Amino acid sequence: MMKKLYVGNLPWKATEEDLTNLFSEYGEVTSARIITDRETGRSRGFGFVEMENAEEAINNLNETDFMGRTLRVNEARERRNR
Repeated sequence: MMKKLYVGNLPWKATEEDLTNLFSEYGEVTSARIITDRETGRSRGFGFVEMENAEEAINNLNETDFMGRTLRVNEARERRNR
């Protein structure tokens, strides 16, 4: 079943391609998106990955080093209305 993962504490220089490459080790990645600031276009340090084997990716990548930063990986939650 396809699941969306939250990926936090991303390095500023990380790209969506970097995310896809990292997560594809644990299954087929459907999409990878880094959230950027609307005004500056700069990474906000987090993103989302959609993939099949989400549990395996969470277990293997949460709190691991990626480009000098400790990743936070967990299942994404629906955004609450503001």
